[in-house]
Amino acid sequence: MLEMMRLFKALGPELSVNRSYLGMAIVASSVSMIDDVPVPLPVNEAGVEAVMERLGDDGAAAVSAAIKPATLEQVVAAAGN
Repeated sequence: MLEMMRLFKALGPELSVNRSYLGMAIVASSVSMIDDVPVPLPVNEAGVEAVMERLGDDGAAAVSAAIKPATLEQVVAAAGN
């Protein structure tokens, strides 16, 4: 939660309410390492864009898929109920 608050602060009031940009910023802020090199939490718009540039389309899609919450059906199936 603290990292999300910091991300909102870094993006400022305009970008924090821009759903498309915020979604990409969440992807960027979820990355902790690329090619075994630590990636710090972006502290501004330029930081978000730098991480997204390093990720590229395929990397961003992979991170997005990894952080996507499971559906209720997937949780039930994994629990075996």
